[in-house]
Amino acid sequence: MKNYSDLIYNFGDQRLVGQNFAREQIERILESGRISHSYLFSGPPGIGKTAFALAFAELINGIDNLTSLGKQAFSKKSSWFNHPDIHVFLPVPTNVSIEELRSRLELLKEDPYEIVDFSLRPSLTNEDSTKNKRAFYPIDYFREEIRPTAYYKPNEGQKTVVIMTGIENMRKEAANAFLKLLEEPSEDLMFLLTTDHTEALLPTIISRCQHIQLSALKTGEIEQALIKQDNLPKDDAAYLARVSGGNYAMTRFFDVETLKQTRQEIIEYLRYAYVHDAVNITETAQDWQSGQNLEGQIAILNVMEVFLRDLLVYRSTQKKELITNADQINVIQKFCDTLSDARLEDMIAQVNSCKPMIYQNVQPKLVFTSLALRFSSLMRNMDPVISEDDTWKHLPAFTQ
Repeated sequence: MKNYSDLIYNFGDQRLVGQNFAREQIERILESGRISHSYLFSGPPGIGKTAFALAFAELINGIDNLTSLGKQAFSKKSSWFNHPDIHVFLPVPTNVSIEELRSRLELLKEDPYEIVDFSLRPSLTNEDSTKNKRAFYPIDYFREEIRPTAYYKPNEGQKTVVIMTGIENMRKEAANAFLKLLEEPSEDLMFLLTTDHTEALLPTIISRCQHIQLSALKTGEIEQALIKQDNLPKDDAAYLARVSGGNYAMTRFFDVETLKQTRQEIIEYLRYAYVHDAVNITETAQDWQSGQNLEGQIAILNVMEVFLRDLLVYRSTQKKELITNADQINVIQKFCDTLSDARLEDMIAQVNSCKPMIYQNVQPKLVFTSLALRFSSLMRNMDPVISEDDTWKHLPAFTQ
């Protein structure tokens, strides 16, 4: 077994964004030599959990790629993708082909922050596809594809590494079967798991993993990554970082001009909400549902949040230089003058409460319509007609 404490390196220095504390954790683990058979990487979407797992797998098997090992590398392979002892699995929709799975892994090989989840990116050939796909680890997929790899002996590496992303999407039968593997691991097997939602996992799975929590990325970290890794101009990178919501992976898909057009739609949406323009509220909500995929709908909420924060900052300071949307200063000034008592903090909280709903496949049309109704009251310094405890009461109005 390789003595990792002899290596000199900076974990993930070739590609990982931020996560300095977690990266130091990995370095301490390897230096100690006390390597667990399973690790769980958790945190919000788009912060690099999969990239982190891939970098760890490469380091375990001595690959000079995401971490610069140079002459210390003890593998001749160029990346995890072509190493026989590293196996990567994604949640899958029904009837997915082997070719499509491989195409997604090939994208991940080129960039570990690439969005390859079927639920977030339903089609690789049609980037405008808005049809979200539910993806899971069904029991047949686990039995036929995943479990056999756990019995492979390392071919040329130190360990057989099995990476499974989004394990909160395990079907109950698959989760129970997977638990048996975790309970009786072989000495040369390692599982690297990622999740956005630890609360959705079986407690027994969490208890059998060493849990490493990744933090939300800072705006400055995302800005620097967009400049260095994605070759964006500084001004564009700064704007995108501010509207990213901490999600670097998804922000790389955004176009600045498109987002500014979206911002104009949001300004109109706020006006419709204030004057109770039901027709335009419902039309806008429908347009955002039919014209945007999940990434675009989250982007709308991110841009909306930043715009509301600008209103809050400007109302408190009157300083144009402190706001992101400085080119909309006239709109911001008028809003602050006209709606001086608007409960902006509560409006921001409402926006943030909508993001998990979108990720959980609640109909965006319902989410954006309900949000407008709540904004209408909050902009008048009033409580929403339907309380936080009874939000379900919005739904009959939408379905009748």
